[in-house]
Amino acid sequence: MPALYDSLGATYARTRCADPAIVDALAGKLRLAAAGAYLDLACGTGNYTVALSTLGGAWSGVDASEVMLAQARSKASSVAWCLASADSLPFADATFDGAICTLAIHHFPALESSFAEIRRTLRSGCFAIFTGLAEQMHRYWLCHYFPQMMARSIEKMPSESEIRAALSRAGFRSVAVTPFFVTPKLQDLFLYSGKHRPELYLDSAIRANISSFSGLAPTTELREGLAQLTADLQSGAFASVKARYFNELGDYAYVTARAG
Repeated sequence: MPALYDSLGATYARTRCADPAIVDALAGKLRLAAAGAYLDLACGTGNYTVALSTLGGAWSGVDASEVMLAQARSKASSVAWCLASADSLPFADATFDGAICTLAIHHFPALESSFAEIRRTLRSGCFAIFTGLAEQMHRYWLCHYFPQMMARSIEKMPSESEIRAALSRAGFRSVAVTPFFVTPKLQDLFLYSGKHRPELYLDSAIRANISSFSGLAPTTELREGLAQLTADLQSGAFASVKARYFNELGDYAYVTARAG
């Protein structure tokens, strides 16, 4: 996926930023300490890395895209930025007191090997993942307007059981899953950020920084889906479409696992 995120990197910061509620939740799960060392795996342009680094600890950020990392480096010199793959981390055993990964595990070469690398580099503490789950994504109303794009996205997204199993095989314990529901106040405009604000998807600049839209949406489906969404918003029919996709499972999830 580095090539995709190299292409996204140039404009990513325009619509993607660290959401305060997600930052606070991750900080709480990590139990940040000033003397601790922490890793952001697949850090992208460093939005969450930088936000969390202001709350405590010494931070390192790893990503496979040099374009993304170039932007990250411009945001904070206090963070140690590193170009590397998730399944081959350039850190010694037991380096960190905690780690996070936001909206990226579906891009890993393999879940278990990447999780094993995180476990190897953790001496204690928590690995906190923020992700969508395959079973949640089936309930996105985006499936109504962009079925092929969503099918491709869901195919890449691990399920809760797959994540749990991979974490267990990698040596983690006490895995917990907490649902996250998108609100109209969400500031990080990722895939389902428009759950309550469908007009967001009509903005090409926003779509350009969402990997599903920029890399998985067939051209014809995208054009026709946007036209239908526009028409449904104008007629009021969108409300009934959205109502059919009511979901109690959450839109995304925090997955936390303990290293020791």
